Amino acid sequence: MIFVYRVTAGQERVVADVLNNKLSKEKIDLYAIAVIDELRGYLIVEARDEVVVRQAAMRIPHIKGVLSKPMSPDEINSLIETKSVASTVQRGDIVELISGPFKGEKARVIKIDEAKEELTVELTEVAVPIPVTIQANTIRIIQKAEQNA
Repeated sequence: MIFVYRVTAGQERVVADVLNNKLSKEKIDLYAIAVIDELRGYLIVEARDEVVVRQAAMRIPHIKGVLSKPMSPDEINSLIETKSVASTVQRGDIVELISGPFKGEKARVIKIDEAKEELTVELTEVAVPIPVTIQANTIRIIQKAEQNA
C-alpha cells in the first residue's frame, strides 16, 4: 500500500535520507521512498500497512503526520507523468527566454517541433527580427496567442 507523509516544505529529501538511514539500522518493512519535486511538503512511501508507516515516522524530525487514506497507483502515475513544455506552447505565443545567450529577451513562437522538444522563436525587442531555434524548456510563457475563431 502507498502512504503519504506530511513533512516540512523543502525538507522532503532530508526526511527521506533520515528515513532511509533508520531503515538500514532497524528492521522496518518500508519497501520504497519517493520524493516528487512537484509535491512540496509531502513524501510518498510504500509499506505493508499504516502501522508500519507510523512506526517508521517515530522520532524523525520534520514529519508532521501521515495522511489517513492510502494513495492509489493511478494518483501516483498522474504525478510522475512528465508533461512536455512544447505541447503547452502554441504558435504566436509571446514567451520570455529564461536561459542561454538571449536570456531575458521576449520572443514570439513561430514554429514548434514536439518530437525534438524545440521551438523556433522570433525575437521581438530587436531592430531586425531574428528567428532562433531553442529548447522548449528554456522559455516562460508571458502571453498566450489570441484565438481567432
